[in-house]
Amino acid sequence: MEEAKGPVKHVLLAKFKDDVTTEKIDELIKGYANLVNLIEPMKAFHWGKDVSIENLHQGFTHIFESTFDSKEAVAEYVAHPIHVEFANMFLGNLDKVLVIDYKPTSV
Repeated sequence: MEEAKGPVKHVLLAKFKDDVTTEKIDELIKGYANLVNLIEPMKAFHWGKDVSIENLHQGFTHIFESTFDSKEAVAEYVAHPIHVEFANMFLGNLDKVLVIDYKPTSV
């Protein structure tokens, strides 16, 4: 199957440490959402909390999805000093993290 053309989705699954307060989580989410205003390659941002009834989340509680025009744009974002500073602070509040980049594909 040929690689999909179009945008790249950058997905981060997170489980916050037990001692991170709800207020701190809200602050971190607002900071993450604001990156779309500060880092040009980031085109869109969405997030949500797990609401599944299947109990297959493996402890992950939050999902964050960013949209980019290309894999190169994701690399530019990852290396951007504002992202690096935010990521270091954000990741310090997580117990578990999983990141996947993909190109949405229709079959």
